[in-house]
Amino acid sequence: MVLTLVAVLISVRLAAQLLLNALNASAVRAHAAEPPPAAAAIMDPETYAKAGRYTLAKLRLGSIEEICEAVVLAAVIFSGVLPRLYAPFQSWAPGRAWAGALYLLAMGALLGAPSLPFDWWGQFRLEQRFGFNQSTFRLWVTDKLKGLFLTLVIGWPLLWALLGLVRWTGALWWLWGFALVFGFQLLMIVLYPKLILPLFNKLTPLAAGDLQARLLALADRTGFRARAIQVMDGSKRSAHSNAFFTGFGRLRRIVLYDTLVDQLGQPELEAVLAHEIGHYKRGHIPKMLALSAALQFGGFALLAWLGSSPWFNAAFGFPPGALAPTFLLFGLLSGLLAFWFTPLVNLLSRRHEYEADAFARDAVGGAAPVVAALRKLAQKNLSNLTPHPLYSGFHYSHPTLAEREQALTRAV
Repeated sequence: MVLTLVAVLISVRLAAQLLLNALNASAVRAHAAEPPPAAAAIMDPETYAKAGRYTLAKLRLGSIEEICEAVVLAAVIFSGVLPRLYAPFQSWAPGRAWAGALYLLAMGALLGAPSLPFDWWGQFRLEQRFGFNQSTFRLWVTDKLKGLFLTLVIGWPLLWALLGLVRWTGALWWLWGFALVFGFQLLMIVLYPKLILPLFNKLTPLAAGDLQARLLALADRTGFRARAIQVMDGSKRSAHSNAFFTGFGRLRRIVLYDTLVDQLGQPELEAVLAHEIGHYKRGHIPKMLALSAALQFGGFALLAWLGSSPWFNAAFGFPPGALAPTFLLFGLLSGLLAFWFTPLVNLLSRRHEYEADAFARDAVGGAAPVVAALRKLAQKNLSNLTPHPLYSGFHYSHPTLAEREQALTRAV
């Protein structure tokens, strides 16, 4: 019954993913010949047509990748290969937490391998065709190797500690496991920009001048004291642009992609920064951390229940009570259910985006700079201006540009 349920969940999620992709592709094609007035006001016909082709290309690649992922998941679940690969680790170091952690990392690397060709094709074929790729194959490989190294250096000790908690703390291991993982998440928010991000990108202080003075004045005006405003060399990988801030308290850092600085004027960059500050001032970061904590707490409680249930591991060919396989199965199968709740998470994220937009509008003295920044970013990134509502609900954490403009220009 368990395996039948898993087969149904895999099939239903794949069917939903393909249906959403087909609906979105249909919406793009329906507006290809005659863009709606809201889209025509944002993009010229040539750019709009190119954005449509870009969206369709990503949808085609995404559909193929989703089919491949479903096939690989079904193959590893139903073939019995996972418990067969677990046996050598058990015979090598029976019951040892470090061996269980090593097994999880090995399975993660093995199951992640099929996604590499799609990642390569997306970067060096699809993104290249539409003028976004600025990476090299050497850089791409180096990034993968660095990611693997960090997984070994950080992931293995963390998994080792999690699995070891069972022996140290008994039946309540999952409470300590939750505390460990959530505490690690908070620590990484502080350490990531200082220790990990510099391994992949170069961060330099924003040069002194009118732009720096303008952005610092905005930060002072809105009560947002940041340790630094830095520019990241995102252009060495992609022409896409972004901005974000990291850290807590006095360790906050504002980071702008160099592509963003090149693409936008000073009033628009000020609006983008005001939007990011709005996330902080409206308390979105602690709210999302609280949601993450609640989900992690529930996840660990479910893990503990599944791990203590003799039927769960046995249904997939693993020894009952072995926690490493329970972790692996939970990681593989939880997405089958989490997929259906993504629209709810996106609703919360969209609400935060509206609030940050409203904050930015008030901080810069009107909607015009915010709208201008959003329009330029949509043009430069070839955004899909007419997504299907269902696709948008499942895949868009931000409102569409038309929705954001309507909210910004609505009477306050």
